[in-house]
Amino acid sequence: MLKGDGQLSHDLDPHDRPPKDACGVFGVWAPGEEVSKLTYYGLYALQHRGQESAGIAVSEGSRILVYKDMGLVAQVFDESILGTLRGHLAIGHCRYSTTGSSVWENAQPTLSSTEVGGLALAHNGNLINTRELSRRLAPGTTRATTDTEVLAALLAQDRSQPVEDAAAELLPQVKGAYSLVFMDEKTLYAARDPQGIRPLVLGRLPGAEGHSHGGGTKSGWVVASETAALDIVGAVFVREIDPGELITIDENGVRSRRFALAEPKGCLFEYVYLARPDTTIAGRSVQSTRVEVGRVLAREHPVEADLVIPTPESGTPAAVGYAEASGIPYGQGLVKNSYVGRTFIQPSQTIRQLGIRLKLNPLKEVVAGKRLVVVDDSIVRGNTQRAIVKMLREAGAREVHVRISSPPVAWPCFYGIDFATRAELIAGSLSVEEIRDSLGADSLGYISLEGLTEATTLPSDRLCRACFTGEYPIAVDQDNVGKYVLEAKA
Repeated sequence: MLKGDGQLSHDLDPHDRPPKDACGVFGVWAPGEEVSKLTYYGLYALQHRGQESAGIAVSEGSRILVYKDMGLVAQVFDESILGTLRGHLAIGHCRYSTTGSSVWENAQPTLSSTEVGGLALAHNGNLINTRELSRRLAPGTTRATTDTEVLAALLAQDRSQPVEDAAAELLPQVKGAYSLVFMDEKTLYAARDPQGIRPLVLGRLPGAEGHSHGGGTKSGWVVASETAALDIVGAVFVREIDPGELITIDENGVRSRRFALAEPKGCLFEYVYLARPDTTIAGRSVQSTRVEVGRVLAREHPVEADLVIPTPESGTPAAVGYAEASGIPYGQGLVKNSYVGRTFIQPSQTIRQLGIRLKLNPLKEVVAGKRLVVVDDSIVRGNTQRAIVKMLREAGAREVHVRISSPPVAWPCFYGIDFATRAELIAGSLSVEEIRDSLGADSLGYISLEGLTEATTLPSDRLCRACFTGEYPIAVDQDNVGKYVLEAKA
């Protein structure tokens, strides 16, 4: 396993970060292709899902080589590094930590070596029985403190049986959200939890013939967290990997087996914020969903105003929908610095006090004297929206009406989103009117849960809405979960 320089990047303001998903995963089986470069570009397309670390594992058929480090995909890899990662299959990962600290040892893919070979694994999601699973391992088996490392070690623990069989035996005992890509020296595997909480899709590289087990091919197959990653590498979307499904990809093609009954509960927040707008989930364009959410928001919370502006870029599609349905003109009232967000330089105290101004700045000539509708995707702690309202007033806005394209986030997520604890969530303790007063806005409106659900076109019983309702589809023992559950044990 290769290691880079080990630098760790920092959030500009760790006390006010937007909600983050656990990770992005990517896998490719493509003899004759530069699989490390395909994986690099796939991870680049998934960078929004995790910015703490990145890694790629490859195999040419006899051994697995892993390179990983802290930082963004483009910071971790360059042409020379990718040139050393040769093979016919690869998996990749970009991480935002939800179990285990943000350190090099916890970067992925994780590699477990045995007498008969290696196994590399990358994971998007969060397990809720990590501590219980870890007790099955001998002390000192792993150095990392992630649920991913525990899974990989358990899969590699008994290599007397094929990896596919070991996975089919282990996964029914794993609880929580997981979309996995993993590999041995010759084969690519992917699996999705029975609830299908996190997305996972299968694609085909040009020239591949769609077929099941029994028809050989030398063309390529791709597995990824989002369809946008298929697009960037030129793969054609085949289908979503089903909840409770394990797929195997090798020289015989793609074969599937079910290890658990599907009980679909896709994450509703993927539509709100986490997924790229050019991604499709359950047959529904994320962009279309977000624009429709804005239309619904305009009907549910109308207001007399002069201009609708988004908080870029997360609020843009809903702001477009709000303007369309309300008849209020749409405009850009805030400018975003796209190069701010992750940095190797810790901000000085003076700069930190300026907070959101590092990332957003108002266009005074656009907002001065205007009654504004400001559309954003969610409110977590409220610090960002509070700073935006203040900035807009200082820039001369007459009125500031905040509209949010999700219901109040009042409950933590245990399935792969790094929400704050309930005590830190502003909607966990304050009413909508109290939140409005805290923000300093003239009015505040959240879309209803029903309105958001209808915009996805999925029935409510096929969605996980726990962060809005507190109703968790997989029972959670809160004493045995948490980001540092394995570190606390140690």
